[in-house]
Amino acid sequence: MYIDELAGKGLEFPILAELLFQFSITFVPMALPLAILLSSLMTFGNMGEFSELTAIKSSGIPLRRVMMPIIILVGFLCIVSFFFSNNVQPYSYRKARTLLFDIRRKRPELNIQAGTFNNDVDGFSIKIASKDPYTNKLEKILIYDHREKNGNNSVTYADSGYMKVTPDESGMIMTLYNGYSFNEMEERNVSVSNRSHPFRKDYFREQTVVISLSGFDLERSKEDLFKLNSATQKISKLLYFIDSLGKDNTVKKAAYFREFNTTRIYTERNYFQSGITAVDSADLAKQPLFEPWQVFDTLPVTVKKEVLLKAIENVKFGSNYLDQKKEYTHNDTKIQRSYQIDFHKKFTLSFACLVFFLIGAPLGAIIRKGGLGTPAVISVLFFVAYYIISVSAEKLVKEDIVNTFAGMWAACLILLPIGIFLTWKATTDSSIFNTELYIHFFRSIKDYVYRLVFNVKYENPPDNQ
Repeated sequence: MYIDELAGKGLEFPILAELLFQFSITFVPMALPLAILLSSLMTFGNMGEFSELTAIKSSGIPLRRVMMPIIILVGFLCIVSFFFSNNVQPYSYRKARTLLFDIRRKRPELNIQAGTFNNDVDGFSIKIASKDPYTNKLEKILIYDHREKNGNNSVTYADSGYMKVTPDESGMIMTLYNGYSFNEMEERNVSVSNRSHPFRKDYFREQTVVISLSGFDLERSKEDLFKLNSATQKISKLLYFIDSLGKDNTVKKAAYFREFNTTRIYTERNYFQSGITAVDSADLAKQPLFEPWQVFDTLPVTVKKEVLLKAIENVKFGSNYLDQKKEYTHNDTKIQRSYQIDFHKKFTLSFACLVFFLIGAPLGAIIRKGGLGTPAVISVLFFVAYYIISVSAEKLVKEDIVNTFAGMWAACLILLPIGIFLTWKATTDSSIFNTELYIHFFRSIKDYVYRLVFNVKYENPPDNQ
């Protein structure tokens, strides 16, 4: 994901090793369920392949008794995974994100993306139309020089060019081709009304510009840079943020509704226009009620047109207001849901260890295939299914389409019955992967259909048909 931001930055090996190490730690809670699934498949597959499970069962020891010590071990791993997710992962994620942020600020010429202004270089705003990834040739370069802090008074445009950093990384050299420079001349001691706004425009076929990059070395930021990110919080902090954001969102919604009710519908201007003053508005409830069409019918035709136009205008303003506040509310809800998602992840990833063991151990005992081939394929298939369900449900939770608990626990709740079913089949010595069983089943269905169809025409159909 970040290889383009790391390559060519001149980073030392300890920096890269630290970044990879910190990011690797953040992947441990996700990798642990897959490791348990693969290891349980391989272990019980080997025991089944070499008839060890058969020998154990012939001694009167059931499979559930064989699995019990490992279930206790996996339960302990679930607890370890939970504490790891709650204590170690947030700290490592914060350090990894902070280090990545510092790396992104190093060598800013590599961060210039096509179609957007880049302001990483102090005093300059640079935009390019395209960038050749092989030759690093830049097309349609636009440079605003803000070092004088007088606005956009100095602009340089070039059809093409190159950018590179000096060997000591103290400056950036820009070689520009076929362009022009536009500079507005400063008029001193001249009144605004008498200014003529002179300017200077220089054309060039080739121009070299050197920009100082002092301060762009890898400087380590403080670790509290991402301290408010939901992925860097413990459970206690997540609960605090969830509760605080929930209260803030409730207050905001009430304020939005009150503002809409008072400024878009029952405004003071509407009271005055309808003959109700601020004094007698308190007695509004005692006034007789009139239907809007009755009042509307008493107005002249010209006034009716004005009323209709004003009503349409108010409806448009009210609709735009509701759309705007709906977007604000949706964004606030997404922020709250991000904290709720990370809160549930600390539990779901831990519980997934037990779910995958209940799938892997009985499945290995049933298929009786050890080694790294078949177990690895089956493990990847189950884990991909788990991952797809988790990611899809998480997106639905972020969009406030489904409940947080239902979305975040969907993958575990879907795979848990499969694990229980496989465990039951393995303990009862059911051969669910026996091909002869399924061939016999479909053959009986074919015979039944055959008799159902041909008994109408033939009382005793021949066997060879």
